[in-house]
Amino acid sequence: MKFTDYIEHDATGIAGLITRKEITAQDACQVSLQAVERLNPILNAVVEVWTDVVPPTGNMTSSSTTSVYAPFQGVPFMIKDLVLQRRNRKIEMGSRLAKGFTAPHNSFLMDIIDSLGFVTLGRTSTPELGHSCTTEPVANGATRNPWNLDYSAGGSSGGAGAAVASGIIPLAHANDGAGSIRIPAACCGLLGLKPSRGRVSAGPDAAEGLFGMGVELAIGRSVRDMAAFLDGAAKPMPGDPFVILKACDSFQTAIKRPPPRLRIAFTVTPWYDAPISSEITQETYNAAALCAELGHAVEEASPSFDYHAMRAACMMSWASGIKKWADGLAAASGRQINQDTLEAATLAMYHYGASLTAGDLLKAMDGLNAVSRAIGPFFETYDVLITPTTAQPAPRLKTYDQNRANITHDQWFDHKGKFPPFLAAFNVTGQPAMSVPLGMSKTGLPIGIQFVGKFGREDILLALAAQLEQSKPWQYRLLTMQRELWEKANRLDVN
Repeated sequence: MKFTDYIEHDATGIAGLITRKEITAQDACQVSLQAVERLNPILNAVVEVWTDVVPPTGNMTSSSTTSVYAPFQGVPFMIKDLVLQRRNRKIEMGSRLAKGFTAPHNSFLMDIIDSLGFVTLGRTSTPELGHSCTTEPVANGATRNPWNLDYSAGGSSGGAGAAVASGIIPLAHANDGAGSIRIPAACCGLLGLKPSRGRVSAGPDAAEGLFGMGVELAIGRSVRDMAAFLDGAAKPMPGDPFVILKACDSFQTAIKRPPPRLRIAFTVTPWYDAPISSEITQETYNAAALCAELGHAVEEASPSFDYHAMRAACMMSWASGIKKWADGLAAASGRQINQDTLEAATLAMYHYGASLTAGDLLKAMDGLNAVSRAIGPFFETYDVLITPTTAQPAPRLKTYDQNRANITHDQWFDHKGKFPPFLAAFNVTGQPAMSVPLGMSKTGLPIGIQFVGKFGREDILLALAAQLEQSKPWQYRLLTMQRELWEKANRLDVN
């Protein structure tokens, strides 16, 4: 199988080829690894490959971890180098502090990924401790955007976004604590879905990720891949603090029929000072108009809440999380926490986290609850809210420097927060939200539009995404870029 044939298919398509024995799992994995070898030197999306997991005899064999329901049997896959872990494999979190750290056991989601039939070939890059809207860690270097190598792939799941957008893999694990699925999806012209809080287990190491704001899922190129992956990943596990019931039999079924006539609001006005580019404003209006053409009731409206209260609560929550992570890594590695092991902005957040008290964290929890209670009534009136995913198209590399000298935690928080001003609020509320690649900038960079749904209604979002995918398909643009990137990499290799 050639790379140019491989990229014609999403994960579901590759699985179909394997099932019909038109190719083997080994064929697919070998093409993926060849793509890493050829493309990663110019992208820096993959931090480690695991060649020892490639099926040696062509196709997958049944095992204790592979279920009867294995829709992605033999499909190449990668996991983000943050939170999700595989036993006896490195998890270094984009940080010099965690260099060489090896996971003692699997995450529950890792077991689920195995059961779905994926062949996990390695780890994708992330900024240090996931604490940036771009992926340029000191530990591993910058991840570049496949659409333009001078630009960022976004963050914190930037390696996943670049790996999928370039064609290395058709679908990749990602996670989202303040936009980290949706930002790289927007920057790289992909579909990124942040599921509802509790939909995908964070166990066994946590009840909830980042005080409930952090969730796990994926970045991909097609709606059907995302629906199938969510069907498999949405599995309650022993000890989970709560279980969210599905509003449908399966997400794959939900995308096969149009959603009901939805009440959709849209806004291009952020809740704080973050200038939105005219191109992204126009693409948001275009998305609203497209939804109206599809028969939905659309009007301009926005929820209201106290942003300053949310800012304070989020900063305390994230800083305390960084403090806990860094202390654990220092204890495990024997390294000191200083400017040689943590980047400047991370270190500033660490010190802020160290200054907090238990009372501060309780106050933060009250602040997060107040935001959720303020936003909740809006979604009693509307089924979906449309916003820009990012304020600007993908930024140039070095725009967001996590290691800038003398930066304070306040400065870093506000600097990086202006790039995705519409995203973190829905990590606070726990609602599902997706970035859909509906536009392109004049400079040839993708533009993502965010769609936010009611809590627990990923089925509505995915059904709407399927409508949008059919009405304004993005696959042809992605495929054209992948072919051009492959040719460019081949020319560089020859030279």
